Amino acid sequence: MVILMNTLDMVRKQPARFFLAIGIAACFITALCLPLFSATTVPVGSLAEKETAAFLQTLKELVAIESGSRDREGLDHLSTRIGAHLAALGGKVEFVEPGADTYRMSDTPESPGRTVLAQFTGRGTKRILMLAHMDTVYPKGSAAKQPFRIDGNRAYGLGIADDKQGIAMIIHTMAILRSMNFYDYGLITVLINGDEEISSPASRGLITRLGASHDAVFSFEASRVDSDKISLATSGIAAVTLTVKGRASHSGFAPEKGVNALYEMAHQILQTRDLSDPSVGIKMNWTLASAGVTRNMIPPSARASADVRVLKVSDYEAVERKIRERVKNKLLPDSEVQIGFEQRRPPLEVSQAAKALAAHAQAIYRETGKVLVVDDQPEGGGTDAAFAALNSRAAVLERMGLLGFGEHSDQAEYVLIDSIAPRLFLATRLIMDISLGKVLPSQ
Repeated sequence: MVILMNTLDMVRKQPARFFLAIGIAACFITALCLPLFSATTVPVGSLAEKETAAFLQTLKELVAIESGSRDREGLDHLSTRIGAHLAALGGKVEFVEPGADTYRMSDTPESPGRTVLAQFTGRGTKRILMLAHMDTVYPKGSAAKQPFRIDGNRAYGLGIADDKQGIAMIIHTMAILRSMNFYDYGLITVLINGDEEISSPASRGLITRLGASHDAVFSFEASRVDSDKISLATSGIAAVTLTVKGRASHSGFAPEKGVNALYEMAHQILQTRDLSDPSVGIKMNWTLASAGVTRNMIPPSARASADVRVLKVSDYEAVERKIRERVKNKLLPDSEVQIGFEQRRPPLEVSQAAKALAAHAQAIYRETGKVLVVDDQPEGGGTDAAFAALNSRAAVLERMGLLGFGEHSDQAEYVLIDSIAPRLFLATRLIMDISLGKVLPSQ
């Protein structure tokens, strides 16, 4: 009763002071009921800077494990370590072995590397797929030539740019989100495969299926040291094999009794040499050839290979049809000619969804004081991101990784250390903005 009488007296004599006290009390009570700060106000840039040292430590660990595409032992070792990192961050991890849907090509090993698949479940609705690969082009025993080392702004190492930095990017992006207690996404799926360098024969089907069920796809191949960019398009890659069967005979005593497979191969190469069409981005070039057994024998067999690049998935069929039609015209009627056509990678074609997300990425990147280049012209190389885009309307961004140089080099592969924080900032903010509905309208 005394408290009530005192309160009424304050309202009558000092109303302004009373309502100020009430306001302060309300703010205090509200602060007790809410977190110290919301996830969206956390200084992501500062967290990205702090993550740099741990990032370099992860790179050192990844580079130390050799993981050539045909080194199953090394790939299993590395995938186990990657899985442990992702599980420690809260991911549900599984290892996907090559299955019946493996696309067998001429160079596909009997047992390609397995895929690390991790899923992080949030409380939102948006679904984001992040891709990287653990396999390299280097034969086993190459590590001694490229140990991890830091020289100024460069971190060197075996496969560091292609694509172990991409693995580290994913791990430490998830680490930042976890440290911020940010779970406003619906699902983040991480896929790190062990067969990318051999055209992803075992993982391509899984990547395609996942791409169709996600709203956005980030592929963490490295960007370029001479162009701080992301890519929206890449070329598709196919391989043509020409196999000719002739008949052996002594090249001095009875050449006329033979069927010269070398002649037939040369004829077929020459009559298909003009199938490139620069106006639509089709490139076909014969690059390898072999024939014969010994100098004084009419060659009984010959083989040649061609590299094909396209900008549209539909161009594959047109190129293959033209080749098969041309080879019906034989120089030597008794020869046997066979054509093999492998679709090694589809092209990544530019989409409006990717353009919109890329524009948002540029705005985010400007907050770091840097300019992000968006490259919407197809590059010569292929990408796993193209498999993700094959049956999907998702926005797909390639080259989300660090700035790097020297991929497939035996001595000079490196990444730029000062690109770690800006690229972590970009990936983290994109995930946050997609999750919070600031970009990517409902599809």
